[in-house]
Amino acid sequence: MKTEFKACLDTIKKLVDENPNDLLFQICQTLKEQVYHYDWVGFYVLENGGLVLGPYVGKPTEHTHIAIGKGICGQVAEREETMIVQDVTQVENYISCGLDVQSEIVVPVMRNGRFVAELDIDSHSPAPFTKDDQTFLEEICQLINDKF
Repeated sequence: MKTEFKACLDTIKKLVDENPNDLLFQICQTLKEQVYHYDWVGFYVLENGGLVLGPYVGKPTEHTHIAIGKGICGQVAEREETMIVQDVTQVENYISCGLDVQSEIVVPVMRNGRFVAELDIDSHSPAPFTKDDQTFLEEICQLINDKF
């Protein structure tokens, strides 16, 4: 695991242990501040058969509700597996959050084998996400799956 990811993961583990009321927001803030290519970080939570925007850090988004299967977030909810998109212009079903977004990674949060939420990260950099990002973010999602 990259050094920046290890330090960030240690910070997040401490946050999870402390369990503040705004834990999810603090995780978003930590990720955005400590990983240079994470420009928008937020959670979508499964509610009433769709995704509802939870805590996030970054530019405001109009996408507060997303249907299952729609866009990258909706596809992750449907497939229950991480998606890395290195060039969002190549995705037919993409929901644009801004012209500056070039790539995206979305990681499902699973509890007892069921999809409950997801961590969504946008980047203004082209193709920045690696397998290390995926492993790092999946570990975070496992740490917090009981918070949903």
